[in-house]
Amino acid sequence: MNGPLVSVLIDTYNHERFIKEAVGSVLAQDFPPADREIIVVDDGSTDRTPEILREFESQVRILRKSNGGQASAFNLGIPQCRGEIIAFLDGDDWWAPAKLSAVAAAFAADPQVGLIGHSITEVLEGGIQRSELVRDDPRFQIDSVANAKIFRLRKSFLGASRMAFRTGLLRKIGTVPEALVVEADEFLFTLGALFSEVFLLRDPLTYYRLQGQNLFQNTNNLTSIRRKHAVMVALADSLRTRFEQEHVPQEILHAVVDAVQIEADMLRLSLGEGSPWQNFRAELREYHLHHENASLLRRSLKLVSALPALFLPVRTYNALKRSLFSNDFYVSFRDRFFPFHHAGHVDRTQKWKLR
Repeated sequence: MNGPLVSVLIDTYNHERFIKEAVGSVLAQDFPPADREIIVVDDGSTDRTPEILREFESQVRILRKSNGGQASAFNLGIPQCRGEIIAFLDGDDWWAPAKLSAVAAAFAADPQVGLIGHSITEVLEGGIQRSELVRDDPRFQIDSVANAKIFRLRKSFLGASRMAFRTGLLRKIGTVPEALVVEADEFLFTLGALFSEVFLLRDPLTYYRLQGQNLFQNTNNLTSIRRKHAVMVALADSLRTRFEQEHVPQEILHAVVDAVQIEADMLRLSLGEGSPWQNFRAELREYHLHHENASLLRRSLKLVSALPALFLPVRTYNALKRSLFSNDFYVSFRDRFFPFHHAGHVDRTQKWKLR
């Protein structure tokens, strides 16, 4: 062994179409096999995932449990990791070959950093690959309102298949609330950024698959929306409680937790629950949260576009909103005459790739 042991923790549930590529991408890393271990937590898969994983038994440690969600998978897998660094991977994503080498080198270069994330390539059905590259402020910690806002905008670079922790930091965070059947990664990386410095690498080292099975992205039906809403409420409550236990100043707490609460509120309203006034306020709060530096013109356009929320039933307004954003003519019109505001801290590229 030449360097510190790195543990790779893969969580999977019914990923028979993808798990072989996920595990294979770890085995194909340009990183010494003697310096890493691979642990897969199968969260009660009912498809061919267990059968496929058996092909890797000589190279991978497999933990199987009854289905309980992402938090329960993390709570089983993290204590089993022996490495000084733990890198996470979802069973439907995969890594670029240089992922572990880049992460290990970044940790070795700066002992103050406890959590590393990086840019990402989203993979859409049909062959489109869309990369989001971090541009500014790659290093931060939630220790002020200003840095909490940096975290809030850049946390998309810290999701499950992107985040790697020093194991000691994960031990400090402790058990993940098991109500977080999804979004357990956000609980971990939020507390990680509270307790330690974060560094973001610009290279897109993870391929993140957007597909119908993805529980986080699947918000096109009421069952998925209700499930995600319940999780976001639990996440907001859990983070609020933990921040208060750590005596985090209220202004910093609100800068972080209010963003999660607003997302939960938007999901509740999309189900038709709430009043038109609540819907109108939530539309503006969400916009101002993510576009704090938007021009007066853009803020005015948002105000005008949100006015119908004051007069339409909540369910009707949100149904019309979903219909508009799925209409190609509307999207093209907006792109041409009133282009959507794009965050200044992200560079975006898109390409077709046959795989």
